[in-house]
Amino acid sequence: MAETHSLTAAQGRKKWNLPQRGGTEPRKANTDPPDRDTERKLAVPFRGRIPGGMQLGKRIIVIGTVNPHPDRFYIALTCGCGTSREPPPDVALEMCVRFKDRQVLRRACMSGSWGDVDKAVPFFPFIRDQPFKIEIRCEQSRFRVFVDGQQLFYFHHRVTSLKDIDTLWIKGSIIISKLG
Repeated sequence: MAETHSLTAAQGRKKWNLPQRGGTEPRKANTDPPDRDTERKLAVPFRGRIPGGMQLGKRIIVIGTVNPHPDRFYIALTCGCGTSREPPPDVALEMCVRFKDRQVLRRACMSGSWGDVDKAVPFFPFIRDQPFKIEIRCEQSRFRVFVDGQQLFYFHHRVTSLKDIDTLWIKGSIIISKLG
């Protein structure tokens, strides 16, 4: 899948292009076995609700595998789901993993304005064609992010109303096998 990340010149806002089912397409009855249904639900790009929003002590777990020829992938925690082309105006955490330069970038967007990018990480944990487990822990003043059980970084909250952080976005060069 080609990366569809772009910026609008007028507002400097990022566009997120996700495939959409047309309103006129007929819906098929689900006759697939349960494992095929699960695969469809976890297809990348993925956008799903966080029941009850974020709260202290809550964990988001993403288990997956890096594609054989990765470019980058994104995981974002947002306030609302936005549209297929525009993220919502408040993004509590956007994590971008770039393979070419082996970086893990993090930033937030408040009222449509993106903040500074955090770059420093002690190691680059992602290997092409290999499985991983990302755990995002919500703490009092920050998110702590672990990869395969080792802390990779922390990111201080910019969105102060944690319960408003209610949507998980994932896109890019990975295959999701489980969310929790």
